[in-house]
Amino acid sequence: MTYSTKLVCPIQRTMAMIADKWKVIVIANLGDGTKRFRELQRAMAGVTPKVLTRQLRDLEHDGLVSRVAYAEIPPRVEYSLTPLGRSLLPILQQLHNWAVANSETLLKRQSEQTGVAAEATMQKSA
Repeated sequence: MTYSTKLVCPIQRTMAMIADKWKVIVIANLGDGTKRFRELQRAMAGVTPKVLTRQLRDLEHDGLVSRVAYAEIPPRVEYSLTPLGRSLLPILQQLHNWAVANSETLLKRQSEQTGVAAEATMQKSA
């Protein structure tokens, strides 16, 4: 969370910290172990280097990710979860399990709502 916030609720602060599109995916990927930047980027198809860099910096700033730079040629940088970051993994696993268990119901509901909205739009234009 790189911006100052006046959120007082712990849940709001936590959600603000991890709510960006890629942050949960970064945490999940680092749950498998330490990775270099390119490994993370390959594992996260669609993320640009600029966005991944920003997400990693934010997570490091918030104490969820650790960055270790080795003084080698070529330079090597590795990212891993801190103990605080690792403590999120069971919660993310529960979220994953819930999403898988309810995906059909959620998709059906979304499809129904989309159909209702499309029908309403057609009635207005008629």
